[in-house]
Amino acid sequence: MPYDENGIFAAIIRKEIPAKIVHETDNVLAFEDINPKAPNHILIVPKLQIETVNDLQDDHAQIIGEMVLAARDIAAEIGVAEKGYRLVINTNADAGQEIFHLHMHFFAGRKMTWPPG
Repeated sequence: MPYDENGIFAAIIRKEIPAKIVHETDNVLAFEDINPKAPNHILIVPKLQIETVNDLQDDHAQIIGEMVLAARDIAAEIGVAEKGYRLVINTNADAGQEIFHLHMHFFAGRKMTWPPG
């Protein structure tokens, strides 16, 4: 399926839809989830048009690295780095991906359980 340039994450990246942005670089944007599953639930997205992990190219490795480093920085900024946080990337419908713009969930602020679901 072709990338949806009118999708909600694309609109948030273009700042056409308001979001509580917590971190931004030239390549990555992080904002609070509007339907949080933890006290701290942040979505970290690349600004590039990438639908899923399956659509990543070798030259996207730096972007994925920047997403993880954004999570590290956010954890430090909100004071959860030492206590702990979870990062999740869902790929396609069976894994729970609902919005087809690659994104990483950052969960913190409560004890996480395993397996996740």
